[in-house]
Formats: sequence, C-alpha cells, structure tokens
Amino acid sequence: MICTRTPQDHFSTEGVQIKEIDEGQPCLECNKCSLGYSPHLWRKNCNHCKCGRDGHEVIVEHGAKARLGFIISNDGLEPRNLGYSFVPPGLTTARQVDQFYSAIPAFDVPRLGTKGEVSRTQRLLKQLPRQDLSLKACKFIEAENKSSYQDFITARNEIALDIGVARLAPSNSTCAGCNKSIAVQQACVSAPRMGNNLWHPGCFRCTSCNDLLVDLAYCVQDDKIYCERHYAELLKPRCASCDELIFSGEYTKAMNKDWHGQHFCCWQCDESLTGQRYVLREEHPYCVACYESVFANSCEKCSRTIGIDSKDLSYKDKHWHEACFLCATCGDSLVDKQFGSKGDRIYCGRCYDEQFASRCDGCGQIFRAGTKKMEYKTRQWHEKCFCCCVCKTPIGTQSFIPREQEIYCAKCYEEKYATRCIKCNKVITSGGVTYKNEPWHRECFTCTHCNTSLAGARFTSRDDKPYCAECFGELFAKRCTACNKPITGIGGTKFISFEDRHWHNDCFFCASCRTSLVGRGFITDGDDIICPECAKQKLM
Repeated sequence: MICTRTPQDHFSTEGVQIKEIDEGQPCLECNKCSLGYSPHLWRKNCNHCKCGRDGHEVIVEHGAKARLGFIISNDGLEPRNLGYSFVPPGLTTARQVDQFYSAIPAFDVPRLGTKGEVSRTQRLLKQLPRQDLSLKACKFIEAENKSSYQDFITARNEIALDIGVARLAPSNSTCAGCNKSIAVQQACVSAPRMGNNLWHPGCFRCTSCNDLLVDLAYCVQDDKIYCERHYAELLKPRCASCDELIFSGEYTKAMNKDWHGQHFCCWQCDESLTGQRYVLREEHPYCVACYESVFANSCEKCSRTIGIDSKDLSYKDKHWHEACFLCATCGDSLVDKQFGSKGDRIYCGRCYDEQFASRCDGCGQIFRAGTKKMEYKTRQWHEKCFCCCVCKTPIGTQSFIPREQEIYCAKCYEEKYATRCIKCNKVITSGGVTYKNEPWHRECFTCTHCNTSLAGARFTSRDDKPYCAECFGELFAKRCTACNKPITGIGGTKFISFEDRHWHNDCFFCASCRTSLVGRGFITDGDDIICPECAKQKLM
C-alpha cells in the first residue's frame, strides 16, 4: 500500500498548539503525592511520589489536531454541547456521535466529568508526547542534532501522520482490525493513509500498545497503524528517563532500554551509572551504595549491613552473613545444615536436640531434627514407637483406640474390651440384645428347648434360661384338668386351683349342666365338679 504525502496546507501556519499544566496536579496512581506533581530536573517522574508525569491529572488544553499542528475545521458539532470532550471528525449529528461511542467500552468514552474524559487526557499525554511534537518542548537535544529532529518531524508529517475520519459504512465491509463484519450504515473509522480500509470504533488501535488511538490520530509504518509515540520509537531510540527521542549517535543501552548517557543514573541519588555496577529493584537501577543503604538487611549476629557481595541467609524475617550463620552453642556453621531455633537464637541439630528436643512417650528418647513424629492430644511418639500396647504392631496411619493412657489397634481393643455374646463368646458388632444384664447376638438369643429366635417374641424363663411360650408351657406349666392343655399364665391368663387340680377359667364349669363355676360354689363328684343345683338333683 502506498501512503500519499500530506499536503502542507493541511497544517496550520501557527504550528503546533501545546499547553499543559502539570505542577501541583494530583497523582492518579498513588496516595502519597499530597503536594501534587513536581517535575524532576530531567526525569519524566514526579519529585514527590516518583510516579510518571502522565500518571498525574495534567491539564491538557488542546486536542490531537491542535497538538499535531493540523488545521482545525468546524464540522458543525460542538463536543461540549453534546456532553463530550471530543467528537470524531466526519460525524454530523448527535445521533451519529452516540452510535459511534456505543461501539467502544463505556470507560473509554470521553463524556464530560467521567473517567473516560480523564483517560482521553492521559492518552493525549502518552500517545502524543509534547517532546515529539515541538523542539521547544525538548531539553536534551544537542545543537548539532536539532536539524535532525526537524527533518524527522517533517518526514513524519508528510508520509506517516494523519487523523482518522468517523463515518457510516457505505456498504457491508470487513474490519481491518478484528476481521469481523461491519454492516452497512454502521459507525466505523477510515484512515486516509490506509486506502479503503475500515475499522470498528473499538478496533482502531495502535499496533504496538493496543491502546485506542486518541482523537483518531495515527501514523503508518509498513501498512500498520501506530500511535505517534510508538511510530517514533520504530525509527529512533527513546530515553527511558527523560522520555525524549535520542538523535545523537552515542547513547546507553541497559535493562533492555535506551538512555541518554547522562540520564542512566541511580534512582535514589541521581549519580551516573554509566560504567558502574548497579542493582535492579522494582525495574529501577540503584548504585551499590544506595541499594545497600535503602534495601540491604542488617546481620542478626554482627549488626553490619549485608552487602550485595555477601550472601544473605534469612530465616523468619531475620538475616545473617553466611559467615555469621552459626550455632549459638557450639559455633559450628549452619550453612546447608539442619538447624532449630529457640527464642532469638539458632542451634545446630545436635545442640538443639540436647537442650530443647521433646521426648517420645514410648521409648523416652528425643526427637532428632527431621524425625517423623506422631502426635495425639498431648502425647507424641516416634513413628516406630507409636504401636499397639498389646500386639506391638506399629499403627502408622491406621485407626486406633485410646483407653486409659494406652493405645490399642482396633483388633486388640476388640479382643480385650468389646462386648461379647454370653452364648457364643464372640464380639457383638451390631444388633445385640440384653437379657438379665447380659449381652446376646440376636441370632443367639433362642429358646433353650427348640432354638427358635426369641428376639422380638414373647418368652419366659426357668432356671435363668429363656424359653418360648410354647416350649415353656409344654415343659413346665400346670395342665388344665378339663382340657389337659398347659396353663402358661402369659398375658395375664386366669386359672383356678383346687387341691392338686387346676383349670383354665374357661374350662371351670359344671360337669352336668356346663354352667361356669367361676366365682360360684361347687361340689366335687368323684373327678367331676358340679354346681349346687345339679348336686341337689342328684341327691333327690
């Protein structure tokens, strides 16, 4: 793709318009800048909080067109009348503007009084840095390089720089950013230097930083669009400290960044680090002296600084020189050895064990450093000592049962303490029954005579042995003189006894007239019993 040159009449004869107010402005990135922005002599950072200049609420009075020196045309739309700080060129109605901004994230819409307005200001500072736009804003370009700077600006303006135009798509198209469709009459962006390409409003972004191109200002390089900052960095190195482009042939490369030779300095004291040793901390370089005074730890033993040339050994927020990391008792070095601590002191494994190690409740010996320990409540054992008190089998991670300060494996505890059936003498694990305070398996609690299960059934006993009702009646119960069946008495059965004979209530009736004699007088007649009326008749 061939990029046409921008005619000079597109640029204002007044040149670029850059007015920024930064001193005293609050920081947007931290809460430490109570005094507001104070410019460093040559860094792009605040003297007070050290955050970047573009991280402060810098007031920027001109938009991209004015900053870049383009002629500002009147499209008939006043942004502030519509509630925005910027309206894209090419749109002619408020409805078109709203449609355009509905296609980008809400937090990026430059609506007045919102974070979107602040974001636009920060993008103007970041993407269109004043030192890239005007020689007057540069402090560190040597006299012999000023013409090179002007040539760079002129060439950029002629072959790369332009402002995108917002429009409604004339037909169905494809976005040059995301390759997705753009429907006819959908809001989009065109870039004159990129031919007929169109972008969704949210896809018109810098190829390098992927940020939305502020006020649609862009540069073209190798058929790709960039913000001005990153376009310039494709062609010239930029000082990581002062943020100006470097036009001299000599500069410093360090930390994967470029620096003016005089600007590669300690972040703390500003002394030059060119040709000097330095230490990185949070992506900032420090001279050795500053790093040690600000960040180096003090040795717990000798109280001296642990410099960058010494190994810093640490334990529980305490630090030692390698040569000072010694046992408090015997003085042996603890480097690469097991050690223990007590209070503020450290000890080698041997000395720690002799003085402080806890002892096994099984064998009484100490727990050596690194020894596996088994603990239960307030007691502790060596792994090999944590065993069943009966069979002496190590318990390890198996289940166990404590009883009266002793530890039992499940099997031994069961053998010694588990409830056993009074009949079979085996352990009752579930579903037992109790009879006369003695435990039985349900299946073992049976009739002494017929072995029928008595669990849940009526039963009685004789000589402490259980019998079902039927067997008890057959074996031991009195028998009715009338029917010869047993009188069991279960369930409150009533019966009548006379001399050595017995009757069920229902069987106690007159042998002659069959009248019940329960509660009445009766007379014996041999083996029979008869009522008084029948007895009278027999005598007459």
